[in-house]
Amino acid sequence: MRARVVLFWVLVAFILLPAVAITAARLLEPDSRAGIALVAFTPLALPLYAAALLLALGRLALTRRWRGAALPIALVAVAGLGLHGWWYAPQVSGSNPPAAAGATPLVVMTANLRLGEADGIEVVRTASEQHVDLLVLQEVTPAVLADMDRSGLPDLLPYRVGEPGSMARGTMAFARAPLSDAVRLPTALGSWSFVMGDLRVQAVHPTYPVDATGWKHEQAVVLGAVADGEPDLVVGDFNATVDHPSLRTLADRGYRDVGELANDGWHPTWPAGGKYDVLGLPLAQIDHVLVGERLAALGMVTRGVPSSDHRAVVATVARK
Repeated sequence: MRARVVLFWVLVAFILLPAVAITAARLLEPDSRAGIALVAFTPLALPLYAAALLLALGRLALTRRWRGAALPIALVAVAGLGLHGWWYAPQVSGSNPPAAAGATPLVVMTANLRLGEADGIEVVRTASEQHVDLLVLQEVTPAVLADMDRSGLPDLLPYRVGEPGSMARGTMAFARAPLSDAVRLPTALGSWSFVMGDLRVQAVHPTYPVDATGWKHEQAVVLGAVADGEPDLVVGDFNATVDHPSLRTLADRGYRDVGELANDGWHPTWPAGGKYDVLGLPLAQIDHVLVGERLAALGMVTRGVPSSDHRAVVATVARK
């Protein structure tokens, strides 16, 4: 019997403590690197609280008495499920204004090429298979750009803005329609504002939260650029999820993730490989296609990118 009690407490601690830590980070919004990372995993607390609740209910059923620590654990789990369910609900519910009758769909794809190590040929193939109209890429190096150009990217998407760079610093956009008025935005890894047809687009890549101060500053840069430029699309690797303050602020200003707006649910995009990949599954959605008030969200999927640590996002939008 004593062994069962010990096992129960070990399991509860293993499951409930990470969930409570995630909840605290989401509520308190700490500026530390660890706190920023915890907020990115906010949706993962839902299954953790559910598992803790099942353990507590099992313990109560075995003892047949509502006493000891099992009841408080059950109550904490129920409270956590309610709070995180409320935070998660916009991913699968809510109004989604339709596109205008006869509006032509626009397919937008974004992918991080992981320091230029991703398979550029497969990126072009995916863009072709998905009938992409606008392709936004981060961490484009001269070598991977050359691979993509040799595999037919100029024929598929002949117009481009941005430039390749070393390591993580190259952000570029490629399109079927002409692009104009390209202006570089002041993020360290490269971000751009440009016009495609009658749409204003921002392709963004703020820095990752290894440096918490730098991350917070560049999230503010993106917020400022969106406020000043009033784009119709904001696309890229945000290094932030819809639970971080910056994307919540953008949502309050009318910029919503296409998958969330279309009620397509949670689509984690990172880590899909590399040194941070522990469980073999992406755990955070940091790559986004955000739409402003003039565009309707029709749907979103993710696609694997060989040798990248990100999954690509493919979103379909149309004019309202």
